[in-house]
Amino acid sequence: MPSNNQDSNHEFRSPYPALDEDELARKSNAYLGNIGVSYRHGHPEIVKVVAEHAAKLDHLFTGMLSPPVISLAERLCNMLPPGLDRAFFLSTGGESNEAAIKLAKVFTGKFEIVGLGASWHGMTAQALGVQYRYGRKGHGPNMPGMFALPAPNSYRSIFRNNDGSHDWEKEMIHGWSMIDMQSCGSLAACIVECIQSSAGIHVLPPGYLKALKRECDKRGMLLIVDEAQTGIGRSGDLMAIMHEGVVPDIVTLSKTLGNGLPLSAVVTSTEINDLCAKRGYCMYTTHANDPLPCAVGDKVLEIVMRDNLVENVRALGNILHAGLRNLQSKYNCIGDVRGRGLMAGVEIVSNRETKAADVELGQQIAENAFRRGLWANLSSDSYFSGTLRMAPSITSTEEEILEGLRILDEAFATTPGKRKHGSFLRPILCKKYRKFVKVNISKADAHIQHISRI
Repeated sequence: MPSNNQDSNHEFRSPYPALDEDELARKSNAYLGNIGVSYRHGHPEIVKVVAEHAAKLDHLFTGMLSPPVISLAERLCNMLPPGLDRAFFLSTGGESNEAAIKLAKVFTGKFEIVGLGASWHGMTAQALGVQYRYGRKGHGPNMPGMFALPAPNSYRSIFRNNDGSHDWEKEMIHGWSMIDMQSCGSLAACIVECIQSSAGIHVLPPGYLKALKRECDKRGMLLIVDEAQTGIGRSGDLMAIMHEGVVPDIVTLSKTLGNGLPLSAVVTSTEINDLCAKRGYCMYTTHANDPLPCAVGDKVLEIVMRDNLVENVRALGNILHAGLRNLQSKYNCIGDVRGRGLMAGVEIVSNRETKAADVELGQQIAENAFRRGLWANLSSDSYFSGTLRMAPSITSTEEEILEGLRILDEAFATTPGKRKHGSFLRPILCKKYRKFVKVNISKADAHIQHISRI
């Protein structure tokens, strides 16, 4: 089936070779590529949980609660900061964001919602209404009362300090002034991602989330953070909100929580939960609080804490980002490298000075890498250029990260495009130099040293 995203090719077909399920799983697991799965496909403990609950209790009437649901809710809330202590579970990220926006409207009694430009929150009505990217066209009016703040794109923003750095504070002030002019006085909530993944791995600048919370508080709005891709360790913290020390009013989770199974969560405060219940809040769906996916989510959380996987993400993230910066020093077509933890974006341009986008070259590099066994998803929105998105499994090994970097280096070297040094040598990351890499990675500006061979 073709992708709904008409600007990218997500099908495993020509020009890619035909692949069976085992090969699809291997390529999806391997190295730098699987955004929707935390622990790889076929993790033995996850497989065991699925088999046990499929044989025993996989689905219940929505109004009933089962032990896996209660266990997941308790474990999740205990892992989050105080003030996020009530949870319920749905199937998809779109559903969870729909539920969160609805909570905010019922709690505040207001209806206007603010989001960031280039966001992605889902394809349900309210989530889509505050999603300023794909999916908005061709079906009539979107939800009323939806406004956009400028996306804080540090690479391309026109808001600059005298030294050329991104002036996100002025950008935010300008955005809120425009929203205040348009609002009818019914601002209910603002929903954001800490790292805008679909837009090309754009990380909110340091201090941005705290400033956003202050702006929301001034207007009596709730802050909703969508942790679909950043949650459960992927961004280098258990949750991305912890990096900034901000406690939002509502957090949503999806992709990483279910390890590929359809599971999402909405987490909020007791105050919001109780008042919304009194006011008749309803989010009733067939698979809300299903025991099987909730059992999987509970196991996912158990594993991330037991195996210290957040620390693994931080260590491997240092290697990944240093390796990508090294590639940037070699290839002129890499305009920007950004991200955090095991989330990385490599933006492809035709000219570093003008930052002119080169989506076609990005697609060629992505396809070249795929043929060599690496899947690097291309975010092809023209405003953000063509950005290769990478999100390895949080159970990845150092060897896999290094091998992924080697393949990506080879893909760049063999795809027509400008190179900084013009070398046609084939770069590799030798196993015997792994210790050397580890030592140098501990330095703030370290780069992985490539050992070349003809």
